[in-house]
Amino acid sequence: MKAVLFEKHGGPEVLHLAEVPDPVAGPGEVIVDIHAASVNAADYKVRLGGGAYSGRGVKLPHILGRDFSGVVSAVGPGVTDLRVGDLVFGVCDQGIEGAYAEKIAINAAIIAKKPDSLGHAEAAAMALTSLTALWALEDTAKLKAGETILIQGGAGGVAGFAIQLAKHLGATVITTASARNHDYVRKLGADRVIDYNKEDFTKVVSDCDVVFDTVGGDVQIRSYEVLTPGGRLVWIAPAPAGFQPTRKDVQVLRPGVARDRAHLERMLALLEAGAVSPPAITRYKLADAAEAHRVSESRHLHGKLVFEIR
Repeated sequence: MKAVLFEKHGGPEVLHLAEVPDPVAGPGEVIVDIHAASVNAADYKVRLGGGAYSGRGVKLPHILGRDFSGVVSAVGPGVTDLRVGDLVFGVCDQGIEGAYAEKIAINAAIIAKKPDSLGHAEAAAMALTSLTALWALEDTAKLKAGETILIQGGAGGVAGFAIQLAKHLGATVITTASARNHDYVRKLGADRVIDYNKEDFTKVVSDCDVVFDTVGGDVQIRSYEVLTPGGRLVWIAPAPAGFQPTRKDVQVLRPGVARDRAHLERMLALLEAGAVSPPAITRYKLADAAEAHRVSESRHLHGKLVFEIR
């Protein structure tokens, strides 16, 4: 099969298309012929190496990619709830990657059937973003109706889903975004949008019950200033190394984004109810992986980047 891999850490230019052996389904696994795979911010960080992604045992050559959509083409021993020909989507288990490829072997229990109404590109784009946002807002922050949430970096994939979810849960949603993405995040449901290039959110926002930080770094440090006593700061992008929380009267929480079918099916239920919709998608071929990574690494995008593989 064809796959995009890298043999050394570095810039986007280290990514290249190669022929690799087809995967084989082990016990409890299925083989999925991948039709679409999405690009996540973690991908370029793994490719670069170093920082929070150093020492994680990336074995070279390495195939990136965490979420995908496709068709089951083989079933391993013990799998009874999926069959060859089923349309499925999902997210690789934690610590496992490999979706920048034509095929993948994956634990059948953590993927879900894809409805015909949802395209492969849309399913891939929503898989990890929805898992992350659901775990962050519902399971970790336990966001309630009537609360106010500040979502940092609202135009991104996870944050965009979080805006829609927060509105569905009945919260007042504030988000940060560059001016060119203001219309986009408003359409997602944001009640108030702050242009982070022109305004310091700490000067114009206060008394938030929850901050959901998808940006990290200095943004996370300053996010403490806008929380009400007893508020919750939920983060998926880290603060600078060595930073210690500046307040003792707020909770600092990192969601454990477990891979499971239940959360994927929760996303499908929200989709069917009209509470959420697929993000804006920019489509690439696998051969254009380096260019997709340049866009992803620039962080100046909205929605999701997706490889159309079949």
